[in-house]
Amino acid sequence: MYFKSTFFEDYKIDDKRVTLGRTITETDFVVHAGHTGDFFPHHMDEEWCKTQPFGQRIAHGTMVFSIGIGLTASEINPEAFSRGYDKMRFVKPVHIGDTIHSEITISEKGEAKNPEMGTVTEHVEIINQRGEVVLVCDHLLLVKKK
Repeated sequence: MYFKSTFFEDYKIDDKRVTLGRTITETDFVVHAGHTGDFFPHHMDEEWCKTQPFGQRIAHGTMVFSIGIGLTASEINPEAFSRGYDKMRFVKPVHIGDTIHSEITISEKGEAKNPEMGTVTEHVEIINQRGEVVLVCDHLLLVKKK
């Protein structure tokens, strides 16, 4: 992890970066359930899941989001502030043993209320080892101008 100042003018539409991958483990399921209190059988009961059409435990969507976004945090930009996330969708299930990575594309830029700032939207796709998109969202940033 390192600091890199990137100002509003430095962001270019369609610029893309790709993260390293991370394999999802059973420990991830257990720790996330403990943190959130979400012990639904879809995530925790291997035997019950075998009786369901999906056949195996499904990762918590919020866990996939947290890990996928965490993968994007290799670079700290002191000129930008996260305003949140929009349009999040769980597209496909993630299972124990799947490896995910994130692909981030600058999709929009705009003016902010404060003339010293601009807005940037990063479109985030979290992708499994088969190249399938499993989660999408837009990360909204407020970024200082030069």
